[in-house]
Amino acid sequence: MGTHEDVILEDDFICLRLKNESNEIQSVTKETGSNIIQFHFVLKGMGNFQFNNGTYNIPVNEESCLTLYNPQRSLPIHLELQPNSWIVSIIISIKKFHSLFSTEAEFFPFLNKDAIDRKHYEQGNITPSMSVVLYQIMNFNLHSSVKKLYYKAKVYELLSLLFNKPEGTNDESCPFKADEEDTIKIKQAKDILLKNMAEPPTLLELADEVGINIKKLKQGFKQVYGDTVYGFLFDYKMEYARKLLDSGTYNVNEVGSKIGYSTASHFIAAFKKKFGTTPKKYLMSLIADYN
Repeated sequence: MGTHEDVILEDDFICLRLKNESNEIQSVTKETGSNIIQFHFVLKGMGNFQFNNGTYNIPVNEESCLTLYNPQRSLPIHLELQPNSWIVSIIISIKKFHSLFSTEAEFFPFLNKDAIDRKHYEQGNITPSMSVVLYQIMNFNLHSSVKKLYYKAKVYELLSLLFNKPEGTNDESCPFKADEEDTIKIKQAKDILLKNMAEPPTLLELADEVGINIKKLKQGFKQVYGDTVYGFLFDYKMEYARKLLDSGTYNVNEVGSKIGYSTASHFIAAFKKKFGTTPKKYLMSLIADYN
């Protein structure tokens, strides 16, 4: 059981929605032309990308993304989609992609004039903001007449989040990025934060628990996850709340309590801030979709 859908946004600009909800590995293949750049976002589960008839593999885990660009040859998609996995892929010509960011072309390694002829393979993390957009792409419930427009808007939003870079930052000179030990501690901090999301630790408590100073914690969290510590937590809690509402098992008060809101009004205000609607109206929209 699964969904494999190609959404053609423009010429040489495609969004793939891949969902495997079975207990077996599903194979996905797609031919691509030359001068194509691929972005693969593993929202859930795992994907294994194969090259050269399976002699070379790139596994991509949950909450990770993979960028592929090779100007010397085409890179046809040969993907092993693991059980219970969701992947969103964007396939776009380098010419089209360049036009989206023409004034900022030098910012991207594979668009830099000195590197335009070099291959570029890179893995990264999916931020909470990107996760929200990816779930929206996977759970499309609007009328078919606006489907293409909706997907196009969401893909543009996803790319902007992927390449968002705070003003004044310089990855090459960032001392944190090169510190693997601190990166591990930041990931530990993230796990602790999410495990205790209903009653999260303070920044000092979190820094002390993983053995890092607050400055590195704040800088590192922004570098690894693209957001502040509590900004990341807020996005995660709201997305978790949305999933609980989707399940139909809990009412609004119960969901708010589960993610740490002592009053329903505070939860409702936070949910509306994130999604632009109240939890009650969101639930009503789900009921309308099912009917």
